[in-house]
Amino acid sequence: MRLLLDTGALAWWFTSDKSLSEAADRAIKSKANEIVVSVASAWELSIKDNAGKLRMGNLLARLPDDLENSGFTVLPIELEHAMRAGALPLHHKDPFDRMLIAQAHAESLFVISSDPVFDHYGVRRIW
Repeated sequence: MRLLLDTGALAWWFTSDKSLSEAADRAIKSKANEIVVSVASAWELSIKDNAGKLRMGNLLARLPDDLENSGFTVLPIELEHAMRAGALPLHHKDPFDRMLIAQAHAESLFVISSDPVFDHYGVRRIW
């Protein structure tokens, strides 16, 4: 399976936070799965860091190396993703989550997320 980490799951994975569910942890560790990280998550982390809302040590500074060392695939934001995100129903207004939802649909990805709002969009979610 191809699994897209939402921003929270990404942060919890790289900080070894216990908030990550057992099912999510197993799915990320499984060699059978390809783990995908959207550039939207890096963008969200950067904004939160700049606003002083990120309390995860040097997560952002380490992110490029952590992604490479983990073998995770980085997913860019394509024009199709942006257009899909803008066209989504307004069940949720968070622009970063909306982008992840659009990318999950466009790229046939499962999403690892604790947020049930993804379910309103028919996203296949693991938690």
